[in-house]
Amino acid sequence: MLKRIEITPSLKLQCLGFMIGSMFFATGSFAPISAAIGSTASNVLFFIGSWGFTTAAFIQLQLSGPSRNERGALRALWLAAATQFVGTILFNVSTGSAIYAESITAQENLVWAPDAQGSVLFLLSGSFSLLALARVGRLRGPIDRDWLSNWVNMAGCVAFGVSAVAAVVTSSGGVENASLAAWTTCVGAICFFAASGLILPEADGATSSAEN
Repeated sequence: MLKRIEITPSLKLQCLGFMIGSMFFATGSFAPISAAIGSTASNVLFFIGSWGFTTAAFIQLQLSGPSRNERGALRALWLAAATQFVGTILFNVSTGSAIYAESITAQENLVWAPDAQGSVLFLLSGSFSLLALARVGRLRGPIDRDWLSNWVNMAGCVAFGVSAVAAVVTSSGGVENASLAAWTTCVGAICFFAASGLILPEADGATSSAEN
């Protein structure tokens, strides 16, 4: 008889999910590697990595607590998790479509559009995380792992936003600035990896209990 395996959402699993997804994105966008393996293989790495992000974002949403506080207002931590989760789903769409999109129209509508929308949602998510810090008077410190993680995460969101702008599809089917898009994707992925890595040592047994 097979024993049922149950996986309990935890901060540790959330961190590992984001770190795994980030590694795939960083590898696929690192210029020497992407040049060696080709665009199709790089897109496959992005697609795999996007599911690491989505898994981690789903766990984060589960751990974020109720959507509203005792006053009935939406909680910043829940908004951060919810917007990021939707953003990761859009990255699933864009990275998956990039594997087979051949026409300019497909690249614009199926690849760049959801990629840009996902990047905007990541920026919103990062902003909501900083809002949560502001609500408890920690926006400018004290400097600790959680504080630093939030700001590094925001830097990654900004880098992904720049990447989306640089990846605008041109009339020839290329992108506006392929080199900038690749490097800012790599930088953003490294930031996301570092943001999760900063709090991973404290993740064991940690729970999300803030009511911001």
